[in-house]
Parts: sequence; C-alpha cells; structure tokens
Amino acid sequence: MIHRLTRRGLLRGTAAAGSAALLGSVTGTRLWAQEPEKPAELIVRAWGGSWVEALKAGVSDPFTKATGIAVRHDLTEDNEIQPKVWAAVAQGRVPPIHINWDTTTNATKSALRGVTEDLSGLPNLAATTDLAKPVGLDGYPIVNTYGYVYVLAYRPEVFPDGPPKSWEVLLEPRFKGRIALYNDGIGFHFPAQVAGGGSLEDIPGNMQPAWDFIAKVKEQQPLLGEDPDFTAWFQNGEIDLACTISTNAREARKNGVDIAWTVPEEGCKFDTDGLWIPKGLPENELYWAKQYINFAITPEAQQVWLDGLGLPGVVPGLTPPADLANDPSYPTKPEDFEHLIRVSAQVQVENESDWFAKFKEIMQG
Repeated sequence: MIHRLTRRGLLRGTAAAGSAALLGSVTGTRLWAQEPEKPAELIVRAWGGSWVEALKAGVSDPFTKATGIAVRHDLTEDNEIQPKVWAAVAQGRVPPIHINWDTTTNATKSALRGVTEDLSGLPNLAATTDLAKPVGLDGYPIVNTYGYVYVLAYRPEVFPDGPPKSWEVLLEPRFKGRIALYNDGIGFHFPAQVAGGGSLEDIPGNMQPAWDFIAKVKEQQPLLGEDPDFTAWFQNGEIDLACTISTNAREARKNGVDIAWTVPEEGCKFDTDGLWIPKGLPENELYWAKQYINFAITPEAQQVWLDGLGLPGVVPGLTPPADLANDPSYPTKPEDFEHLIRVSAQVQVENESDWFAKFKEIMQG
C-alpha cells in the first residue's frame, strides 16, 4: 500500500479512446440530446490563483460556451467546505456546491462517508488511464483528473553547482527563514521520513524519523502557507527553497522569476486530485454537474487545463508543455516514477489528520 512508484497502467487501450462517447465535447450543445432543464449556474469549488485560472480556461469557459450554463468558482478551501457539504447531506439539504475539485485523500473521506454521487456511468471514463480510478473504492465516487509531485523548488542562483541532491539542504544555516512548507506539512511527511533515517515501510506505524527531521526544519523558521503563497514568496524574493507542487514554482517562473525544481534522492510525494459531486442536488443539476466532469476528462479540456497547471493528466496522448518535456515533475513513463512516493488513499485518510496535527504541534512548539 506504500511504495515508490515504478510502474502504472498508463493506457486503457487506444481503441477505447477512439470509440468513447464524446458527451461533453465542446463541438456543440446538440450532443446533449433529451437534456433536462439547465440550471442558471454550476458552482465548482476550486483553489485560487493559477489553479482556478487554468480550470476556467480549460474546462469552465468551454463548458459555458457549449451549454450556456455559467460556472461560478467557489474558492473556499477544501478543508473548510468539507464539513459544510457533509452537514448538508446529513440534514437532507441541497449542498452549497455542485462539484468539488478536491485532493483525492479528502475526496476519499467524503466517499467513505457516503456523501458522493457515483460517476461510473460517465462515457468518457472509457478513454482514461488507470490513474483516473480511485484506488480502494468501489465504482467512481471520485474521478481523479491528474497527478502531481511535491517537488523541492529552488533558486538556481543560490545553487550554481546544480540542483540540491537531498532534502537535508533545508537544514543548512544559510537558508534559515528562507524556506517554505505547506502549513500542515502535506507533501513533506514522506520524504522527511526517509531524510530522517526511517523507511517508507514504517509508514504509518513508526513516523518518528519524520517528526525528528521536521523538528530540525522547524529551527530554520520556515514560512508556512498555501498554494498561492508559494508563488508570491518566490516572486517577492522571500524564499530560496520550498516543498511545493511544481505548479506554484512554474507560475513564478512564468512571471519572470528564475526558479527550478528537482526530485531529491529521498524521493518526492506523488498524489492526485479529482472531481466529485455531493449527494442531494436536484436531478437536473446533478445531470449537468456530471456533464461538467465528463467534459473535464476529454483530451480537449485536459490539454488546456493541465497545460496551465503543468501536470500530467488521465487521458492518453496529451502533449506535455514545452518547458516540461522530460521534467521529473511530469511523469509519463514507468521509469519516471522510480523516485516518486505514493501512499494509498486509505492510509492517508486514516492518518492524515493526525499527521497534520503533529506537524502543526512541532511548528508551534
């Protein structure tokens, strides 16, 4: 259940890609025959900054153009929207959003709670890779839409001899106050386990090596934040190193900042995000929410959406952005996964809140 990724099923048959239903294509609304009444809008929870801009360009705007249905992006953080959705479903109320763009781990919590709609009937799933399927769950309570790597981002100007080879670089005195992590430590727990002298096989039973290493990093006075913060910190020259999703460093690079990223010898966490629909929507709104997700896994939508994020999708044949060809943060071949760490969603669901709490306890201590 916990391993370095060395392989995955990248294709589910090219024949399926050619014959898959194109429901959700933006070639015209005529593809939605016998369609139910359209709602005035769909509300999609999203992350801010470059994340929502990419979703808007690749999925939401084309969907609106094809259907006439406006898409409103709710930028409430995923952990904040979760209890609101759970409460609405439990109380039989209409949920506050139609679609949640969520981490697979958070989405798995909702799926196990029984608040997600089954999406296994979406026609375009037939043409996706195995990465689209949530591991350990029946059916498709979530549709994974892409993968991503929590890389070590750095300023090349402070590493003239080449990228840092180990996460231990975070402990160098010259970087005190010049490093950044997510405020709950997400993405950092597993490489910290290895950097602290532990093994991946000990997760989750013995995470003490990770906590010991994180305690050392705490003495470096790291900045703690969320996705938009990393881009801003790099742009403002406030940090030299960060454990972050490559999208954030890439956005800073687009804005003229000299930034690069690497996968150190201890490895980096690989994970997925997905889309899901909460139970309790009116039937017509549920129908159109499903069409939004069905469109989000077409080659047309994925190519634009994920070009904006710089992340590998779940549809075969996507063209990597030119600046990410052969990049360690954009795995497409089995060998690309040799130094990437993936922990099952079930293990993360069972332990993540404790890991987050332990991280925050160390940082606040």
